[in-house]
Amino acid sequence: MNRSTKVLALLLCAAPLAIPLQLQAQTRAAAPKAARASTYAAPRNSFGQPDLGGHWTNASITKESRPAGLGNRLVYTPAEVADLEGVVQREVEVGNRPSDPTKGAPSKGGDPIPTGIRQELYLGGGGNTGGYDRGWLDPGAAVMRVHGEPRTSILTTPDGRAPARKTVAGAAPVPGRGGGGGGGGVNSGGPTDNPEQRSLGDRCILSFGRNAGPPMLANGFYNNNYQIVQSKDAVAIRTEMVHDTRVVRLNGKHRTDGVRPYFGDSIGHWEGQTLVVETTNIPQSQAYNGSWQNLTVTEKFTRVSPTRLFYQYTITDPTLWDAPWGGEYEFAALPTGQHVEEYACHEGNYALEDILAGARAEDRAAATRAAATPAASAR
Repeated sequence: MNRSTKVLALLLCAAPLAIPLQLQAQTRAAAPKAARASTYAAPRNSFGQPDLGGHWTNASITKESRPAGLGNRLVYTPAEVADLEGVVQREVEVGNRPSDPTKGAPSKGGDPIPTGIRQELYLGGGGNTGGYDRGWLDPGAAVMRVHGEPRTSILTTPDGRAPARKTVAGAAPVPGRGGGGGGGGVNSGGPTDNPEQRSLGDRCILSFGRNAGPPMLANGFYNNNYQIVQSKDAVAIRTEMVHDTRVVRLNGKHRTDGVRPYFGDSIGHWEGQTLVVETTNIPQSQAYNGSWQNLTVTEKFTRVSPTRLFYQYTITDPTLWDAPWGGEYEFAALPTGQHVEEYACHEGNYALEDILAGARAEDRAAATRAAATPAASAR
């Protein structure tokens, strides 16, 4: 990063992180909508563009899909917000407790989950089986606010969930991007014969989620930070998670050579204060809700305060859905002095090596059993 970019990032991060909250206990249909009118006008950079540059985060405890019990409610009540964010505070308190140096290994099944801790986060981090403690995780500490409203979901469909896909004759489920540690059983016919069969996350090629997008979504685990850098002809969005960088070409044309690069083919243009990005040619490995071949993702980035960046995305695939749908949230500027760090994905990581080594050990054991079978039958 050059000196001018560093200075710009520090200036953008100088204001407080949070805007005043307007907690509203209301129930209303959640349909996609245009950005609300705002009196804020983003400063212009040296190219005359609205300045989106800086370091941002989309970490939040609000999930993309709304909890089923909330129905069509777009906004949490103040009491619900206090409860949800209180759980995070308890997690931090438990995670900050000193470890007992005299304690032995946990019993089979691990230690009990501490009271007031989200089970999925505790187990997802390896909690009671010797994995990450809370200090290693950054799943977000607050409900996502959009225009000051504490949202129940990122999706803005009426029920806050992805619409049902059309039934397409002969179509098979299309896998999306795999996670960082999953991938099926260990056997000679499974995804362990070669490293190329493992997920893109396992191989440290792409994020363990949809951080880089499109659409860009926090992974609920850690490293949900971004840097935006603008030039006259392009906008680069650098993702901390696994070092991904997506380049948006301004005022260009989509490629027609059939190549589907990672993150797709992103073309952007300015509409007043808003950067509009349309992405096509998305590869199958980055399918979203089973869509990739005919998928178009339209994203909008609008700076609505010195420390908030409003983000909207629209999903369009007429072969799978009758109408476009999508979601929205707000990036928050990282506090002064914080920035995107290096993500040394494989440094000190034995997981992939051990996964493949374990599979080879099982192959050898199976071969030994097969060789001994004729002799045992003869007896």
